[in-house]
Amino acid sequence: MLKCKEITHLLSEAQDRELSVTEKLPLRMHLLMCQGCRNFKKQMAFLREASRSYTSDRKDTEK
Repeated sequence: MLKCKEITHLLSEAQDRELSVTEKLPLRMHLLMCQGCRNFKKQMAFLREASRSYTSDRKDTEK
């Protein structure tokens, strides 16, 4: 079983690339059992979307 530190690293990697099946399976198993890592995943998704929205808004303002 992967530790939380390894899971957070995989979640970060997943933002930039497609994870392999051998990475996805232990990640999913861990997320089923770990509320802290599920929260981390949600927070990362929120920050990514907020960054995209901010960037998009700035581009619209500059036009």
